[in-house]
Amino acid sequence: MSVPLTKTPPLPKPKVTNKRRRVEPIYYFFTVPTLILLTIGITLPAVVGIFFSFTNYIGVGDWEFIGLSNYKVLFSDPAILQSYLFTMGFALVTVILVNIISFLLAVGLTARIRFKVALRAVFVIPMVISGIIIAYVFNFLFSNSLPSLGESLGIGWLSESFLGNPDLAWVAVVIVTAWQAIPSTLLIYIAGILSIPGDVYEAADIDGASKFQQLTRITVPLVFGYVVINIVLGFKNFINAYDIIVGLTNGGPGTSTRSVAMSIIQGFFGGDYAYQMANATIFFIVAILIALLQLSLNRGKNSL
Repeated sequence: MSVPLTKTPPLPKPKVTNKRRRVEPIYYFFTVPTLILLTIGITLPAVVGIFFSFTNYIGVGDWEFIGLSNYKVLFSDPAILQSYLFTMGFALVTVILVNIISFLLAVGLTARIRFKVALRAVFVIPMVISGIIIAYVFNFLFSNSLPSLGESLGIGWLSESFLGNPDLAWVAVVIVTAWQAIPSTLLIYIAGILSIPGDVYEAADIDGASKFQQLTRITVPLVFGYVVINIVLGFKNFINAYDIIVGLTNGGPGTSTRSVAMSIIQGFFGGDYAYQMANATIFFIVAILIALLQLSLNRGKNSL
């Protein structure tokens, strides 16, 4: 005897609603004050400054709209062009020096050596010291200690202060800036090297690879993302150099070590407010282009 089949009723369709997910009030509590402070402290002054770059404003009093005159003069001003040339050259040399030394130190401080944790702490110390204090200390060393040492040893080129030589003052700036910048770059490289699985090196040992081959064919390719990050971030930081240069050379001798940041800040106090705001606007565009370069280099890569 056959049992009649019964049809099961269809399941009710879920109701589709366009109701958005409710935003927690705590979100606005933290976000809105931050946006207000950011707008008042950074965005609004930047917009006002860009506006005044199209005027003849000196910082006080009346002003008139003069269009692109400040920008036209800016690109033909030898002092401004010299500051850009120094800043870009200084940043390029420093970022190369910092990354080479930091990477080699990171390789050594991640090897099987004694007291490597203590050594890491020692190498990080310059990062926590104020840049202006470091600059004054090295100013004394370059102006007094090293010349005295050079005279006692009979070394002519060391008997004169680097800071008084227009051709060598930039070397002192690079040395001091690199000395302070190496620790932060070093920590990033240490993190990158420690993220490499140990099995990779064990397999290389079994295959008979030397330490140098492991360094060039395993370590360097696997930490390349960290190299890119350190180079781009370092370059962005070095083009904003100010405090170390002020404490070390104050832009001298003459204007041989005057950076773009120094030119902008000194112009604010010298009655060139609108002119230096045009300079700051161009400098801001340069920084944006470097940031875009960083995004393009890191796009699609899981570097960290």
